[in-house]
Amino acid sequence: MRRNLRTPRAAQAAAAAVVAGTLILTACGGSDKDKDNNSGGKESGGSGSVSLPKLDGASLEVAAVWTGSEQANFKKVLAEFEKRTGAKVTFVPAQDPIINFLGSKIAGGAPPDVALLPQVGAIKQAVDKKWAKPVGSEAQAQLAKNYSQGWQDLGKVDGKQYGVYYKAANKSLVWYNNKVFENAGANEPKTWKDFLATARTVYDSGVTPVSVGGADGWTLTDWFENVYLSQAGPEKYDQLAQHKIKWTDPSVKDALTTLAELWGNKDYIAGGPDGALQTEFPASVTQTFTGGDQPKAGMVFEGDFAQVNIAETKAKVGTDAKVFPFPAVGDKAPVVSGGDAAVILKDSKAAQALATFLASPDAATVQAKLGGYLSPNKGVAPSAYPNAVQQKMAKALIAAGDDFRFDMSDQAPQAFGGTPGKGEWKALQDFLKNPKNVAGTQAKLEADATAAYKG
Repeated sequence: MRRNLRTPRAAQAAAAAVVAGTLILTACGGSDKDKDNNSGGKESGGSGSVSLPKLDGASLEVAAVWTGSEQANFKKVLAEFEKRTGAKVTFVPAQDPIINFLGSKIAGGAPPDVALLPQVGAIKQAVDKKWAKPVGSEAQAQLAKNYSQGWQDLGKVDGKQYGVYYKAANKSLVWYNNKVFENAGANEPKTWKDFLATARTVYDSGVTPVSVGGADGWTLTDWFENVYLSQAGPEKYDQLAQHKIKWTDPSVKDALTTLAELWGNKDYIAGGPDGALQTEFPASVTQTFTGGDQPKAGMVFEGDFAQVNIAETKAKVGTDAKVFPFPAVGDKAPVVSGGDAAVILKDSKAAQALATFLASPDAATVQAKLGGYLSPNKGVAPSAYPNAVQQKMAKALIAAGDDFRFDMSDQAPQAFGGTPGKGEWKALQDFLKNPKNVAGTQAKLEADATAAYKG
């Protein structure tokens, strides 16, 4: 379970500067000079900076929920590990919620050696179930060298290091089709009021303003979290994340009412609410950047990882696809971060070596070069990232240190914040369909949260 989750200040937030950095992404094409004017870690290459054992004859299974290009790119990281150690690594596609997937594997006597867990609470749950094994001294040394204390703490349970945060996410971005904006005469908004005005401008030009991947409930929790953090503030955000205040609190009502200003206008959502609820996240991105200047939508909200899906459309980040920070609803723009941590389930020399590799700049540099990825590893050179947009995000992420707020639903018990068709995912899907039902949505959220935190 994820109740009583530790959320130290250091771990409550790496993203403030991530989005602060995106404030300078408004032109976001950048220039080639950006690629040459970097500070940060050394470029990894050749035999790499981390020493790995020879593992000829060893085999490993690594499970994650990643699909498509994200999975393909991570397999290249695993291939580098194979090349350097002689081990054989098999990627095992997992389903959400991954804890349930792992539970069935363990019950069948065939757990993967390592799993990438997308929720902070899932790490604690794996420890509570006695599935997870602490990482060894070599991996801990890499973490101490390459990670801020906040990112290290996110992988700890009761003071022991179980998780290696291999991947970070900036979840406070809105991507837009530049041709649509140019044709409409639309500007990048800085406030929620401006955002709704921009949506109107895009709509008047003949393009539906916003694409929403409502079939994946986690995208809707990200919408809520950004609005709530900006409107209610960080203290309330922390309290709600730990269920120290109820979901019937007036601050939740305010956030849902704000969301309804967009979700309640079916003309502003690609396919309307029903269409959005049938649209998975990857399609919500690709339909924004296909169709030239007449795509299905002009904008799509989601994290830096949307670049993987943008790349599938052949749109170029920085010219065809641009980005602005999630607009400020309150006094400040929100800054929400997420991430995926490697956890060892079968303790072995090979599994520990993989954890060490994933904690090193070597592994992250392989995937950074492929795009659609950010690493909290400060040993990765910004120049490793393929475009100016990501280079600036990477610099800002590292500069942020421990100043960030972590994804709220990822801090909740899985039954509430991380299960398809249940809890927060389902309640917000229902709210997208009927944004007038603010009170009913609050009541459902509170009932589900109470059951999950007690459970």
